[in-house]
Amino acid sequence: MKGLVCLLLLLETFVCVVQHQVDGGLNENEISQQLRSEDGRQNPPQTDTLRDEASTDSQQNYHLFFTDIHAALRELTATVTEQKANIRALETRLREQQTFILEEMNKKNDEISNLTLSQVELRKENRDREIAFSAALMQSGYGDIGPFTTEITLTYRNVFTNIGNAYNPITGVFTAPLKGAYMFRVSVFGIGPTSATAYIYKNGERVVSAYARQAKDYLNSSNGVVLILEVGDVVYVRLWPNTRIYDGQSNHNTFSGFLLFPLREQEICRM
Repeated sequence: MKGLVCLLLLLETFVCVVQHQVDGGLNENEISQQLRSEDGRQNPPQTDTLRDEASTDSQQNYHLFFTDIHAALRELTATVTEQKANIRALETRLREQQTFILEEMNKKNDEISNLTLSQVELRKENRDREIAFSAALMQSGYGDIGPFTTEITLTYRNVFTNIGNAYNPITGVFTAPLKGAYMFRVSVFGIGPTSATAYIYKNGERVVSAYARQAKDYLNSSNGVVLILEVGDVVYVRLWPNTRIYDGQSNHNTFSGFLLFPLREQEICRM
């Protein structure tokens, strides 16, 4: 019973307090506002200041951030520019080296071409220099030639060598195909007492002779000469009048000649 009474008393007290708050006191919201106001008086708000400080810090951070980015970009741009310049320099150097190599290759090609042409010309010149002949009087049989009352041109028909075909065995005449110095030689053989005499002629002019004379037995002689010939000059051998030579299979009487070396015009003039 006592417990019930105590409970009723507590309820009554709570109702009184609530009634007092409703009639003249503060509601819950007012109490909360009052508490906040009190807290504001004790600790004035700093929201604007903090906001300004935060904004300033953010601006400073943004400024520093973009400043670093610009600096990095400038450095990167300078590096790229430098690399481009280096690349252009390398390209220029490479082009120069390529040009130099091409020029050297062209020079070498020209040298090879010139060498090839020189070799061709040298071969041709060497072929032109290949001039030589040697021949004896009779192709077969044996017997005397002469004597005659006038000079006659001897025809050496038994040809041993005729490189360049400058000697004509039908006429007995050598015609120079190239300007140069030539060596000619003639040999004669006979039986005494008639002398054996033959002359080397150049263009109708007597040059040298091979002469042999004795009362009996065999006669022989030879002679040679170096002549400067122009293209078309002729050289041949003539038997002297009233002389006689003898020939057979032994080929005692011969006429030979060959080119020593070609001559240019100025070399002819110096001589």
